[in-house]
Amino acid sequence: MHPYLAEFIGTGFLILLGVGVVANVILKDTKGNNSGWMVITTAWALAVFVGVSISAPYSGAHLNPAVSVGLAMAGQFEWSEVLPYSLMQMLGAIVGASLTWLMYKDHFDITEDQGIKLGVFSNTPAIRNYKSNLLSEVIGTFVLVFVVLYFAPAALEDAVQTPVGLGSLGAIPVAFLVWVIGLSLGGTTGYAINPARDLGPRIAHALLPIKGKGSNDWGYAWVPVLGPLIGGLLAGLAFLLIGK
Repeated sequence: MHPYLAEFIGTGFLILLGVGVVANVILKDTKGNNSGWMVITTAWALAVFVGVSISAPYSGAHLNPAVSVGLAMAGQFEWSEVLPYSLMQMLGAIVGASLTWLMYKDHFDITEDQGIKLGVFSNTPAIRNYKSNLLSEVIGTFVLVFVVLYFAPAALEDAVQTPVGLGSLGAIPVAFLVWVIGLSLGGTTGYAINPARDLGPRIAHALLPIKGKGSNDWGYAWVPVLGPLIGGLLAGLAFLLIGK
């Protein structure tokens, strides 16, 4: 599989399952309605496991522009590949979110609250304070990228040469990492920690014919994009300074 295709497919599965659990928990009359934060964070962790398992042997399983940027800053990835990787991640996220809407369309139709509908697709802060929200995303993403850099060599060539890569046993620690970030640091902004995770589905929300949808809240959209990118860059820089 071509690395770009692997990033597209892996991110698509990540968002389908991750956005899917949010839909299951917050949309009206679903089987999982009001099942809570533990369900959401657990399913997101398992969604990461699925996406990594699919794509790691071929692309290194970034599935996240902040990871691509952080690895490049740490010298583990070519800067020239960051933009094409990010583009494929964004496209995969749009497709994954669109499939979630198709899956839950009946429940979107009967859910009246426009904020809940947007909340399926995009992150919303518990308390809207842009400085604090940005800091939350920076810290959460820093933890993600910094710890990933210490799991295993993440360079693209390593993933291609190794049949398993992070795609089998190695996907488990990544899933646990995302799980603990959600449980410990996700309560402020919903822990996007991934520009594609928020912007891709937000674009899907804007484009899809969702019944009774409201604003896309573009005024907040920069936070879950810029915050993770800053966090990824800082994690890569810290890795360079501290060393392996």
